Amino acid sequence: MKIVEVCAFYAPQGGGVRTYIERKLIAGPAAGHEIVVIVPGKEDRVEQVRPGSRLVTIASPPFPLDRRYSYFDNEAKLHAALDAERPDVVEVSSQWRSCGMVADWKGKAKRVLFMHSDPLSAYLYRWFGPIAEPASIDATFDMYWRYLRRLGQSFDCIVSASAGLSGRLRAGGVAKVETVPMGVEPGIFSPAHRDEKLRRDLLARCSLGPDGLLLLAAGRLAPEKRWPMVIDAVAAAGYRQPIGLVLVGGGRQRARITRLMAASPHTHLLAPISDRAAMARLMASADGLVHGCEAETFCIVAAEARASGLPLIVPDAGGAADQFRPGIDQIYAAAKPNALAEAILRWAGSDRKGAEAALPVRTMDEHFVELFRLYEHLGDERRHAA
Repeated sequence: MKIVEVCAFYAPQGGGVRTYIERKLIAGPAAGHEIVVIVPGKEDRVEQVRPGSRLVTIASPPFPLDRRYSYFDNEAKLHAALDAERPDVVEVSSQWRSCGMVADWKGKAKRVLFMHSDPLSAYLYRWFGPIAEPASIDATFDMYWRYLRRLGQSFDCIVSASAGLSGRLRAGGVAKVETVPMGVEPGIFSPAHRDEKLRRDLLARCSLGPDGLLLLAAGRLAPEKRWPMVIDAVAAAGYRQPIGLVLVGGGRQRARITRLMAASPHTHLLAPISDRAAMARLMASADGLVHGCEAETFCIVAAEARASGLPLIVPDAGGAADQFRPGIDQIYAAAKPNALAEAILRWAGSDRKGAEAALPVRTMDEHFVELFRLYEHLGDERRHAA
């Protein structure tokens, strides 16, 4: 089977998307499938990653809000690339412009939309949640739901990595939704990478001694991640317990986050870490992971923390909630700063043991096995009937 993915949000210096794509280019040929990923970039280029997988770049303009990325602007050129590849399955990883381009392509391949983002939670629920219930927001923005329902008719399948997101899509009348949870890179994250010296050094950067507790957070410095809420909650809990926070990330809110953390002596900001081994060592050396975003479609950083032996502090909505383990992790009412501060204090008062439940954690390779099996059966109408 030849699978072509049209990936609008790939960049060589990107984070989770790049990690996912690079693993897919390995997993596909290993399973006997040919994988081609088409991305926008600075120039037309074809890279043979390994036998059976290629990365095809189409010259495209830079994305205005983040110039590390580009965006597809030439439908005819994208269609020509798909014509040349003659795939069995085309997967598109964005429900915006590139999604419409794939839907309008005249080829005969099966088409899949992978919901790698949840705009309703990331934007509309976050913006209007303080004054309206989700049902009211959905009714007000029914135009978006009508758009998603049309996509359900244009594509052979819509894939979601979160049971919660899949449920909302089905409840909104979106057809052909399948849940395929993602996973972590195999062989990278483990409690065995814990480094007590690194832990002490990080606590010292947070102006705390080795008896303090170290929370880790990681992700883009973007509004939907709710880092100001996390910083404030850790500071509030810090009046009761010596707790430090190390945040790893970069993005358009860096200046604001830097100012907030400068006012909180027990927090420290690190630049994004592209070295996976270094990130695995950092993660295993913390005492817990805290997350603020309720709009995750899977929350890979929480899964990596689980694999590293860390207990989690996560909101009760979105993909982060799917990672919650009763008796090990703490969960709190999403977008509620006081609830997060209370969850941090509960974590600080617990035995904070997560290593015993760290493994097994679902891997990306297991994800791809399930995903490719789904693609092989896209023509079986009885599957959707079931």
